[in-house]
Amino acid sequence: MSMDKFAFLAAQAAIATTARQDNIANNLANVSTNGFRAQLMAFRSASLQGEGAGYRHYAVESTVGVDTSTGLLQQTGRDMDVAIQGQGWFSVTGPDGNEAYTRNGSFQVDAQGNLVNQAGLQMVGSNGPINVPADHRLSFENDGTITAIPLDGQTNVVPLGKLKLVDIPANQVLRRDDGLFVTRSGDAAEVSNDVRVVEGYIETSNVNPIDMMVQMISAARQYDVNMKLISKADENARSTNSLLTMS
Repeated sequence: MSMDKFAFLAAQAAIATTARQDNIANNLANVSTNGFRAQLMAFRSASLQGEGAGYRHYAVESTVGVDTSTGLLQQTGRDMDVAIQGQGWFSVTGPDGNEAYTRNGSFQVDAQGNLVNQAGLQMVGSNGPINVPADHRLSFENDGTITAIPLDGQTNVVPLGKLKLVDIPANQVLRRDDGLFVTRSGDAAEVSNDVRVVEGYIETSNVNPIDMMVQMISAARQYDVNMKLISKADENARSTNSLLTMS
């Protein structure tokens, strides 16, 4: 193997390992983020373009995947905390105005009376936005049905509709940079009547911190090996030039 190819391959491996470390660090940083889904990385081989470069290949990041396994359900006792049991997603109106999806079901009511998540994004109901009347608390049924109960003890309740709950196939889920999810087609997902929720619980992150730490150590070692290979390639090239100069 020529020295330039030797160094090139090691350098490309080091770049890919750095990207892997960044991904692991992001997962670790969100180990306490409710409803967080660990991000998975994949790489593919690509050929260099240009004359004389056909035999060289390098690793490029392919479509980033998502670990769709569920996190643990943690009881909070808070009326406005709702967790999905099993697979499924809550629907929200994203910052761009389009529908997006999340597993974080910690809700609140904004100044306009709209049901929103902790990031201030409006929750989407099966018939549109959900508006909560003043001086009422909310009750969530396991199918996502919402009722508002007066705080003054009166028995008359106000039906507010249902949360829009969807179930997107794992291979059709795409994670955005803001942490929300969308369908790969970009279309809004259909309502699923099979998704169930539980009130008074929140879903934790599905990141396993011990596994992530092991992966971080492994990636650091791989990076060190690649840097040593680059150094060795440079050393070999210097030795070769020295021998050619002496001849």
